[in-house]
Amino acid sequence: MTAPHAPVLLDEVIEALAPKPGQLVIDATFGAGGYSRAILQAGADVIALDRDPSVQSHADALAADFPGRFQLVRTPFSGLAEAFAQSGRDRLDGAVFDIGVSSMQLDQAERGFSFMRDGPLDMRMSSDGPSAADVVNTYEHGPLAHLIRLYGEERQSGRIATAILRRRQEQPFERTLDLAEVIEKALGGRRGAPTHPATRTFQALRIAVNDELGELRAGLAAAEACLSPGGRLAMVTFHSLEDRIVKAFFTERSGATPGGSRHAPQKIESRKPSFTLAFKGAREAGEAELAANPRARSARLRAGVRTEAPAWGPFEGAMAA
Repeated sequence: MTAPHAPVLLDEVIEALAPKPGQLVIDATFGAGGYSRAILQAGADVIALDRDPSVQSHADALAADFPGRFQLVRTPFSGLAEAFAQSGRDRLDGAVFDIGVSSMQLDQAERGFSFMRDGPLDMRMSSDGPSAADVVNTYEHGPLAHLIRLYGEERQSGRIATAILRRRQEQPFERTLDLAEVIEKALGGRRGAPTHPATRTFQALRIAVNDELGELRAGLAAAEACLSPGGRLAMVTFHSLEDRIVKAFFTERSGATPGGSRHAPQKIESRKPSFTLAFKGAREAGEAELAANPRARSARLRAGVRTEAPAWGPFEGAMAA
């Protein structure tokens, strides 16, 4: 069996990054440090980013094992450029992002990420800003239903929002299992469904509370701006919303965006590609990893290599947040 919180697609990520001694790589989603440790073992130095205060013990262990070669910066993706600038290094050779909630966070009931464990309805990756409880207890029907449909891709978002508003008039939501039960009843129970009825709503709340898609876009643009020519960007995603954004970014920035209708005026892109694709499409976990780590089932890896062309700047593609 795989170790707890094992990073998915580890071999594929290291192959895509190709870290070497003396290089600098940013691990933008440190978590338990699986990618960072493998990169350090390959000889490269690592700046790790994470806004979750609970990862500090893992960071301390790596700093002790690799003195002078590892640093943790408490920041979300949008702080990548500042973290690199503060390092004093003049070249960034790689960056890796593992998008979404970690199994470590799901396992901590007090964080409120999981509908399988009772805990406070929080879901914040840091301690800042509104919690999931604030969202379900204050949003009106329209905005709440829109949020659940957009970020959770939940077709029954209107029915769920109605049930939430009706229940909160009697008592505000405070606990994860309380909300999960209301959603389950609103959708008529499980009836042998392979996934819990609250799965999509909890995903939507988590994404909204942490501005995950906004941070993803900011992180992609920051990596493009900071990576040196030949630097490598590896992106691991776990659901379609994230993967569509990453795919659209690499498609656009590699100059592979398909043309529009032949009857419509053609947009001529004058900017040179800022990335070449490390490989076509997305790579997925093999049978051995799937058997050892079920979390890898939905994981997809896309990667690119930075060219010498200027960065294109902010990215707003794939979907409106």
